Amino acid sequence: MSTAAPAHTVPPHAPRTAELGAVAARFAERTEALRALPAEVVDALRDAGFARHLAPTAHGGADGSYSVLLHAVAEIGENCAATAWNAAVYAVLGRMAAHLPPAGRAEIWGAEPGADALFAASIAPAGQVVRDGDGYRLSGTWPFASGVDDAAWTLLGAFTPEREYRFFMVPRAAYRVLDTWDNVGLAGTGSHAVVLDDVPVPARLTCAQADLMAGVVDGERRLVPFKAVNGLTFVAPALGAARAALRDSAARLAGKTEITGKSARANPAAQTALARAGAEIDAAALLLERAAAAADTGSPTSLELARAPRDFAYAAELLGSAVDRLFRTGGARTQHTGGSVQRAWRDVNCAAGHAVLQFGTAAVVYADHLMDAESARNGEQNDV
Repeated sequence: MSTAAPAHTVPPHAPRTAELGAVAARFAERTEALRALPAEVVDALRDAGFARHLAPTAHGGADGSYSVLLHAVAEIGENCAATAWNAAVYAVLGRMAAHLPPAGRAEIWGAEPGADALFAASIAPAGQVVRDGDGYRLSGTWPFASGVDDAAWTLLGAFTPEREYRFFMVPRAAYRVLDTWDNVGLAGTGSHAVVLDDVPVPARLTCAQADLMAGVVDGERRLVPFKAVNGLTFVAPALGAARAALRDSAARLAGKTEITGKSARANPAAQTALARAGAEIDAAALLLERAAAAADTGSPTSLELARAPRDFAYAAELLGSAVDRLFRTGGARTQHTGGSVQRAWRDVNCAAGHAVLQFGTAAVVYADHLMDAESARNGEQNDV
């Protein structure tokens, strides 16, 4: 459990984190060396219930909350950020797959209720799509599908010939996995590329990106608009990793003797670094908790929808600043390749590099919302 977060009651059907966290910690170095999650970690992740957390109850899912998911992913991130990243991906894919037509949902989750199947995704538009009756045929390469080696299905983004942005759910037997993932951070996520060669995808296994963003299922608004949560699951693993880095840095500095012969714990620079890093981590957590709570209402306001991407991106910047500070303060011993702080430093900075966590894009949406709201308010006042 995080030492930074207050104790809380675990809701029913929440992902079970204790056993997964222990397994993830035990295999953390092997996970990084393999560039993928070991089978033992995948089994524990599946058993923990992340895949079913956001999946529909009609198919055995928990239809759970984002607040619970945030805490669970961050907790796993304290043990292994790569495991937490894949846990978050598998969870959010249960939400995304809920936008498929009823026949598609029944197919991917099976005839009997049960939502433990693992799904991967590469949703940025790629590849080529042609019409095939009322369905499609896909060819090409899609990169960065985290956890794809262990997934039963992979959701792929592409533009149709009509230039509609759609998602296509493809079974494991229909694509090849290319061993392309070799990154300095989040090394164990196994975010390899997938290749398709003229693969048929029926209409029941596709959905429109616009419906996902609007929360539309079967023609009706049933889920929170995706922009309210897109980014939350990518920054949550970084929150856990940063908390672990703070904890380990404090332990090291408490017992460190500096070249002056004095204890590092009495050094104002070390004290300031820990305090500032802790404040940045706590601030990030508060931003994420507020966004998750707004999403869990099911009907966030227009301000909350505009603010959420900004908060996800800014939280990522805060966490990056915190681990940068801890990495510099720790000295040469922190930089050892087997050290936990340097791993957190790499993992957090790589997570912060994700496309949905870039502050510039989020800033435009938020600033436009503020200016539009003020313009409307001033117009109303002038009409009085």
